[in-house]
This record gives sequence, structure tokens and C-alpha cells, in this order.
Amino acid sequence: MAVGNRLLDSGAGLDADPFVLLAAVAGATTRLRLLTSVLVVPYVPAVVLANQAATLDVVSGGRLILGVGTGWNPDEFAAVGIPSGERGARTDDYLAAARALWTTRPTDFEGRYTRLRGANLGVPPLTPGGPPVWVGGHSDAALRRALRFGDGWFGAGSDASDIVDVRQRLHKLAETSGTAAAPANLTIASAAFLTPPGIPAAVASPGRPLGGESATAESVARGLNDLAEAGLEVCTLWLPIAAEHLEPAMDWIADQVVPRLA
Repeated sequence: MAVGNRLLDSGAGLDADPFVLLAAVAGATTRLRLLTSVLVVPYVPAVVLANQAATLDVVSGGRLILGVGTGWNPDEFAAVGIPSGERGARTDDYLAAARALWTTRPTDFEGRYTRLRGANLGVPPLTPGGPPVWVGGHSDAALRRALRFGDGWFGAGSDASDIVDVRQRLHKLAETSGTAAAPANLTIASAAFLTPPGIPAAVASPGRPLGGESATAESVARGLNDLAEAGLEVCTLWLPIAAEHLEPAMDWIADQVVPRLA
């Protein structure tokens, strides 16, 4: 299950706090992976971010994936008192500090926005080194961030050509920036937008729909197979439908789409 941390009503459905909601999901499930999609890092101070993520990693039995981004909404940045022009620098600072807190006890860290001296995180993560971090975004800055701080890259509404482009750019940026990170070690993941046939959309799809405007089992499977051939390793589905239609939608995917996947 994936959920992000929009703070103000976006008009696109549920905008709940991701750590609170995913903790409830973790308590009601045993195998479901949990993904923040995506957590806007600058909204949450580094120590709070690290402790919340570590806590959810523990209570979920290590099922958390921390999908992160820099954010974009000026109204939300104004509401939390963070200059939007600092979002990239703060994201880098907070991710580096969180990683330090997850891996070292006690922790010393000197960053532009975060300074720690002999700090011990309230809850050490269950996953060694902390939960996997998937960095969202298509810009060069986002891809560099994935190479520096991430265990994966996370896109949205990507098609096969997007995936090929991102993989090529990751390799080029790794070579030119001299980073120690290996693009081959990054999980390549993306969210896809899907409205199953016969089920009304509750909100408009925010991007290119998987399987086309009138999706069929064949067109959805073809789209997923194309993504896999391009190098996509994980695909999450964003279903813009009402809660009462979720179960039949999932049944349709399991019964009609999954058997058609290569």
C-alpha cells in the first residue's frame, strides 16, 4: 500500500498522514509492503523523520519502503514555514542525517540544517541501515539524489521510454559525478494510474493511464510487460476509485491481468 504526505486538501482523494495510516495498515496485515508515495522530506525535521520511519519499520516487521521527494506546493511550504527554495538542500540534509541516525549509535552529524552530537535515535530500525529509500523525481537533481542517498528510484506515470531514459541518465550521471553509487544496485520502480473497466473513476487520473483511456486486461498486461522489458522492476498501482470499488478492482487485476503477464 502506498500513501504520501500532502498536508492540504489536494482534491485527489485521501490526504492522510502516511506514518499514521501505514501504521494502521501494518497492524491489520502481515505480508503487505508499505510505501510512502511520496513523503515530502522538507516538511519533517530529520530526527523526527528518522524516528518515525524507524518506528514504522519496527512495527511493520521491516515491511516499510520510504518513498521520498522534495515537494512542490508553495502553499504547503508556506504553511509549514519552510522556504520552497530550500527544498532540495533540506531533502539532501535530512536524508543524510536520517541515514546516519539509522546506522550509527551515538551519531555525530554536521549539516546545513541538522547538527547532531552524540545522538541516539529513540527507536533503532529493524532493517539494518534503515528502511529502503526510493527517491522520486525525473530531474537530474533527483537522479543524483537517488544515487547518493537512495536504494531505488521511484517514478509516476512512466512509460517504457521514460524508464529507458532514466536508466541511461542514471548511468551517465554516476560516471560524470564520480559517485560511488552503482546504478545497477538501484531498484527501478514507478507508480501507474489505472481505472479498471466497468468501475467509475472517483477523481481524474493525474497522469497517463496504464492500458489507455479504455483499459482492458490485454492492454494493461501489455503495458506492464513493456515496462518490465524496459527495466522497470516494481510497479505500484494508483487506482482513482471509491473505496467500495477497491475489492472488485483488485479481483479484476488478480484474475484478468496477472495471468497475462510474461
